[in-house]
Amino acid sequence: MNQPLWGIDLGGTKIEGVILESLANPKPLVRTRVDTEAAKGYEHIIGQIEKLVAEMSRQSGLTPTAIGIGTPGVLDPTLQTMKNANTVVLNGMPLKKDLEEKLKIKIELANDANCFALAEAHWGGVREADPNGRMVFGIIMGTGVGGGLVIDGKIWNGRHGIGGEWGHNFLDESGGPCYCGKTGCVETVISGPATERYYTSLTGQSIKLKEIVARYLSGNDPAATKTIERLCHFFGKAVSVITNMLDPDVIVIGGGVGNIDVLYSTGREALGKFIFNNRVEVALIKPKLGDSAGVFGAAALFAE
Repeated sequence: MNQPLWGIDLGGTKIEGVILESLANPKPLVRTRVDTEAAKGYEHIIGQIEKLVAEMSRQSGLTPTAIGIGTPGVLDPTLQTMKNANTVVLNGMPLKKDLEEKLKIKIELANDANCFALAEAHWGGVREADPNGRMVFGIIMGTGVGGGLVIDGKIWNGRHGIGGEWGHNFLDESGGPCYCGKTGCVETVISGPATERYYTSLTGQSIKLKEIVARYLSGNDPAATKTIERLCHFFGKAVSVITNMLDPDVIVIGGGVGNIDVLYSTGREALGKFIFNNRVEVALIKPKLGDSAGVFGAAALFAE
């Protein structure tokens, strides 16, 4: 409980590291970053992580015994190689094994959405929303749609390593083809770009989601009203699958789309229409940690 926690958030453009004082007191002792430089290849990324860890040690005077790392994509539990990473040079590579050999310490990897959920469960608004809550589902709704599941303070990765990947459940044919090869995935219907595409289909105008929301709030753009009402409808329908299957205590909604206030009112009402219950009790909350969630969640991977 009182040991420093080391975490790294491996992103497509930057790799950020943090050392937190402890689980009970998540004060950053060190927070620094290096460029990923993914175009230089897999081995270079390994080297950049090694460089970052050395700098964290230099700044803190501490030596890690274990480091949690948040990654794009996930480590396949059976093959022990990376998959589903948008930093494509990682796919098919034994990242955990290679880092443990390079750094000579224990490494734990988790998907970035899982790290988001874990950080919010420990240090975000989850305990305020439900002090006794045991199951937290973390949603990221932005350019894509992802999710992570935390039970009793621990990530649930699942048999295939895809626990929480609700963004690639089928939602509606109108979403069209998804990059994953299927059609009508949640991501193709309620992500930021999907919502913008729907507005464009109605008007021929390409505008950003923030402007669509502003027009919706002004009440003088019927296409914006239809777009946001559609978003809330399908948000409720998509979240009902999570609620029916897992029945979490708290759902934390991150990402740019998660900033749309009406999701927590009209979207919640839509959820009530689809779940197998006559009322909605699950807490739907905004995240509190902002950009810190990924790296803080990585640091929490070895928290006891």
